[in-house]
Amino acid sequence: MRAKKFTLVLLLLLSFPVAESCSRKSSDKKIAKDIQQQVAADPETKHSPVQVTVQSGRVKLAGEVDTPLAQQEVEDIAQKEPGVKAVDDETVVEPVSAPSAPLAAQPPPPQPVPLQPALPPVQPRAPQPPASQPPATLAADTAEPFPSPPKALAMVAPAGTTLLIRTGTSLSSGTSQTGQVFVGSLARPVRIHGTTVFPSGSRVTGTVVDAQKRGKIKGEAVLNLALTSITADGRTYPIRTGVLENTAKGKGKRTATTTGGGAAGGGLIGGIAGGGKGVGIGALVGAGAGLVGGAMSGNQQIELPSESALSFRLASPVTVSPRQ
Repeated sequence: MRAKKFTLVLLLLLSFPVAESCSRKSSDKKIAKDIQQQVAADPETKHSPVQVTVQSGRVKLAGEVDTPLAQQEVEDIAQKEPGVKAVDDETVVEPVSAPSAPLAAQPPPPQPVPLQPALPPVQPRAPQPPASQPPATLAADTAEPFPSPPKALAMVAPAGTTLLIRTGTSLSSGTSQTGQVFVGSLARPVRIHGTTVFPSGSRVTGTVVDAQKRGKIKGEAVLNLALTSITADGRTYPIRTGVLENTAKGKGKRTATTTGGGAAGGGLIGGIAGGGKGVGIGALVGAGAGLVGGAMSGNQQIELPSESALSFRLASPVTVSPRQ
């Protein structure tokens, strides 16, 4: 009877460590499971893969956490779990990878320069006629053209325009020949609507229409003149004027009129003889007026010294090109 009791007590004593060991293992698994669940549910640690192992109430934490704050939170969860005797935290904070710096652009390796053969000396070429221009590029087509400056209009000196000239040579009914050419210059500018078309000093050319020498007994002296051209700004314009008729009859009577083309009036205006002669030719004022005075030789010839002022009128209009 005593032996049976002893055996029963012995069996109980032997089974007690085994039961305690099983109970302890079951408790360790529950602690580890609770800690992992709390770590997975916590907003700060749910993205940190932490391994939890428990042995005899001692918790070992391992793995990587995102931040130091998450590491501390995991350790606090483990320490607050009932039945935990100690916490061994072996977790590490996951290092933040720094953005890789872009590689500096490397210059391309130098390319070998091919050797060029020596070129023969360039021979001068004869000038070639200009080739046809290539078509304009798109940029030139699309570019807004510059406005062209307004073109100057031609002016017209109408018939009846007065040309006051000074002769460049002397003329005489006694020595001049019919058809003889004489020259002179404008004594004053010709203006049309306020614009000068023939400036002062413009060269004029005329012709002796008729020249007759007066005889000692009878007859009259005749010296008829007309202008044929005028040059201004490098251009010569043919013109037609009325004929300036100068006649001298017996006893020194003289008349000066302008005829031809319907342009009446004008005539001998006056002048100063060159070379210190100081001969006054006279003046003619208004249309159709007569000669006031003049110079006449002993045999009553008509004498017009150089620098004599003569007045002509255009018998037909003259178109003047614009100045360049």
